[in-house]
Amino acid sequence: MPDPKSVPVKVTIDEATAEGHYVNFANILHNPTEFVLDFGRVVPGRPDVKVMARVLMTPYHAKQLARALQQNIEIYERNYGEIRSDFPTPMPETADSPTN
Repeated sequence: MPDPKSVPVKVTIDEATAEGHYVNFANILHNPTEFVLDFGRVVPGRPDVKVMARVLMTPYHAKQLARALQQNIEIYERNYGEIRSDFPTPMPETADSPTN
């Protein structure tokens, strides 16, 4: 019996999915049997977040995703330098704030 790890996988993607979605927000929910990852877009000056995609997966696959993401971040930072995460928290706009 062949080793299941040696079976090649062919990944296919349709045109609409290949275009992708720009997201700058993620929210993760979970219960004992699944993880739910919502990816969305925050637009400056708006209080709402539009969820562009929702991905559901098992805890096992969520852990695999976390490991793969961590490995890819390490590769990215070796090639391009550390990813900045020290940005200041934006202040909420008030009604009396000057605008451009």
